[in-house]
Amino acid sequence: MFLTWESRENQGLIHKILHGLTGSIFQNEGNDACKNLRETRPVGIRIDRLNKSFGSNHVLKDICLQIEPGETFSIIGPSGTGKSVLLKLIVKLISPDSGEIFIDGQPVFGSSQDDSAKDYRYSMVFQSSALFNSLTVGENVGLWLREKRICKETKIREIIREKLAVVGLQDTENLKTSELSGGMKKRVAIARSLAMNPDLILYDEPTAELDPINSDELANTIIKVKEKTKNTTVIVTHDLNFALYVSDRIAMIYDGEIIEVGTPAEIKGSANPTVRGFIYTTTKGIKGE
Repeated sequence: MFLTWESRENQGLIHKILHGLTGSIFQNEGNDACKNLRETRPVGIRIDRLNKSFGSNHVLKDICLQIEPGETFSIIGPSGTGKSVLLKLIVKLISPDSGEIFIDGQPVFGSSQDDSAKDYRYSMVFQSSALFNSLTVGENVGLWLREKRICKETKIREIIREKLAVVGLQDTENLKTSELSGGMKKRVAIARSLAMNPDLILYDEPTAELDPINSDELANTIIKVKEKTKNTTVIVTHDLNFALYVSDRIAMIYDGEIIEVGTPAEIKGSANPTVRGFIYTTTKGIKGE
């Protein structure tokens, strides 16, 4: 299988998630009924004075956030302000210099905790979708289930069809990923993340490289997924219109700091000049209202 450098990196991250975040909560892996693959339950996230530097570049500066169970919470801001770094910290792909993240009340980085103590599941949808080009759509969606031997093959196939239907891709399981549009690839990546019934799902720049029509379709897909699963959803995006449409609340990060948190209406009505400048440059028309 030929992989680009980017896909090698992203698939390495997927491998880390598959092996490092979820396996310990499943015990009876051969059970045909998948009784351990319970329905989702929303989890809360508390970020407490989080700092991260790369060399002399202080990317995140005393970040504090509270994300409520079941929220769709978006983190917006210009490119290079630390949005994706924060997302990678939440899923423990990198470690902070200081501070802590609590998910479902459990510290992510606390020395007294390990993954076996965590009773929640989370998954991440990567910016590039990070699908395996040599696998079919169905094989991509069922990857985690087969990797972890969660249940028997007949049940796995049923789950694959169910998750593809949720994202509006019925009868596509035998297609190759090379046959898909950019928007369809994003939805397959979401279906793959849904296969584990995550309590928390995270999206990194979900509308990247999508045209406005596909972005709207993806937004409606994410809303539909949320209505069905009731899980906690965290989205990192520079696409303000997208965030305003799908989110319960939004935080704006600028120069490594959280400068505003509020509902979409509160963000649009913000008096903060940096927030208003970002709104104007990304929506073209709110300035001066």
